[in-house]
Amino acid sequence: YNKFLNRARELINDESLASTELSTIATHAGYEPFDYPGVGYPVVPPISFSTTFRQKEPAKPFKSDYLRCGNSTIDNLQDILASLDGGKHCLTFASGCATTTAICQTLNAGDHILFYHDVYGGTNRIFRKILPKSNISASPVDARDLDVLKAAFKPETKLLWLETPSNPTMTIVDIAEAVKIAKEYNKDIIVVVDNTFLTPCFQRPLHLGADISMYSLTKYMNGHTDVLMGAAVFNDEELYERVHFQQYAAGATAAPFECYMVIRSLRTLTCRMRTHQFNGMSVAVFLEQHPKIEKVLHPYLPSHPQHELAKKQTTGNSGMLSFYLKASTEQCNVFLNALKIICLAESLGGYESLIEIPFLMTHASVPLEEREKLEITENLFRLSVGLEDPVSLIKDLEQALEKI
Repeated sequence: YNKFLNRARELINDESLASTELSTIATHAGYEPFDYPGVGYPVVPPISFSTTFRQKEPAKPFKSDYLRCGNSTIDNLQDILASLDGGKHCLTFASGCATTTAICQTLNAGDHILFYHDVYGGTNRIFRKILPKSNISASPVDARDLDVLKAAFKPETKLLWLETPSNPTMTIVDIAEAVKIAKEYNKDIIVVVDNTFLTPCFQRPLHLGADISMYSLTKYMNGHTDVLMGAAVFNDEELYERVHFQQYAAGATAAPFECYMVIRSLRTLTCRMRTHQFNGMSVAVFLEQHPKIEKVLHPYLPSHPQHELAKKQTTGNSGMLSFYLKASTEQCNVFLNALKIICLAESLGGYESLIEIPFLMTHASVPLEEREKLEITENLFRLSVGLEDPVSLIKDLEQALEKI
């Protein structure tokens, strides 16, 4: 098994986080120990559950007047997230989908959204089934082809939504070029990048020109499969205020306890992401050479059609990969049932390894013709590689593959 691990080491940039000082930011940002009455100077920030706050005089709060406007625990988390992404402002939400909805609800009836055609199934569902009720239209585009992207904009287009690497086929969009095209068409078009798969450890969309770096914090940022949250990071204050008003007015606020949990998790983000990257790369190398695997989709494999773009735009990859199994539907089920360590479940980015079939699970709401076009088939598996020993994961996959 050492040959798979050694090859993984050759393919990843082990210094991918060294130059950004992200480990220091993740460890210390957002909080400076202070004299907390009756406690002293706690190193870990105290959690505040209060929904309301005493005011100096009517309509003159010391800071916040109500939980929907924020509190110290929410503010701590938002400061950390903004620092990690190199942004100036951050908003946290009750979920990733709540984040998406709040951003889109800043648009007006008659506006249009362009979105990358291979996005998370929940995002696709919002664009196709929720927003049309507000007379906001959305259309998919293969943004890998910059000429196709350029031709897809309309006078009413107000937002471009990208997800790169894509979910679940792991394709890459050139963020800087896509931003350039959007802004040349109309400088006021908002460009959002869903950075859930990579986190700021491996990709910082704001540095590439995006207006919003968006996350499902449920995934890698929290990393423990026990919190449901989302976030958006901004540089532009006016855009931040627009989304903030939408959040405040509609109430899609994150809760303090969940914020506290994510703060705890972010302190170890870079340590976890290094392990996810190495384990994911090791598993990808193993799968690619296996005769029962048709194809492996991982941007840092040289076989990936956008391998060079991935190396240019990102500093690494997480534990995410997908692969096609040479098997019938029945054999796919045999393979899944044979796994002993890797768990059949939706979601991703936790400490444990999870596997799923997007065609039947996370992307079942995507229209069939679109799934076929994207090659999201019944033998495509999405694998979120966790923090287990990589040899244990390879052995688990190996013995399950022997069953078919």
